[in-house]
Amino acid sequence: MADQDFPAGELMRGKRGLVMGVANSNSIAWAIARQLAVQGAELAFTYQGEALERRARPLIESIGADIFVECDVTNDTTMDNTFATLKDKWGHIDFLVHAIAFAGKDQLVGSFVENTTREGFKSALDISAYSFVDAARRASEIMNDGGAMVTLTYLGSERVVPNYNVMGVAKAALEACTRYIAADLGPRGIRVNAISAGPVRTLAAAGIGSARHIFKFNKAASALQDNTDPMGVAGAALYLLSDLGLSCTGETHHVDGGFHAIGMPREEPLGEPMN
Repeated sequence: MADQDFPAGELMRGKRGLVMGVANSNSIAWAIARQLAVQGAELAFTYQGEALERRARPLIESIGADIFVECDVTNDTTMDNTFATLKDKWGHIDFLVHAIAFAGKDQLVGSFVENTTREGFKSALDISAYSFVDAARRASEIMNDGGAMVTLTYLGSERVVPNYNVMGVAKAALEACTRYIAADLGPRGIRVNAISAGPVRTLAAAGIGSARHIFKFNKAASALQDNTDPMGVAGAALYLLSDLGLSCTGETHHVDGGFHAIGMPREEPLGEPMN
């Protein structure tokens, strides 16, 4: 993606919104933010902790954004401060991008039944699913009638993916939350959708025990026979957050090269057994 540029446009001109979850230049959240920025959006960002701030701040500054707020989604005080800051500076927002998920590495390897702890389960559901509910509620309070929200999920919510484990359960909960939020906020013209992105080489993906196998299998078995391009995910987010997605809400939109549509891949592309 670093060698490609998003085409400039006006689809988000005059719109302001919050992007939660930029970790570094490889983040899907950053690809989405860049796309929104070149389409004219004014952006605010959150970060958690000094390490992520150091990685993200140069990116944020590169697009001229000046609202960069520390936020821990498990802490009501920092969530209060984040949305109060947006209200004070802007008055209202038009969109929300939620790209936050977490499960401990010890939860993302081996047997789901044997390795999922009570605390690990609670933490994954809190950070990966409830945080969207909480952020959506707060964002909707400073949205005028009409607006859009997008969160990020993965096919491990629908099918078993080795070592994805409790994160698959959390993503399934996130998708259900998306539908319920969409129903609640729909009468106000606020659209709420999830993007089910295929595997992308991000910081989060590196924490999954079988990441190399997942990338290799997805490339071989997807309809496009290629891994997911972050630019494709960003384009889908632009559609869902802009007026192009005017009547779309409550959806889980797959952007995975068609991998989700394949029941059994052809034998030829798979070649050698994947160990």
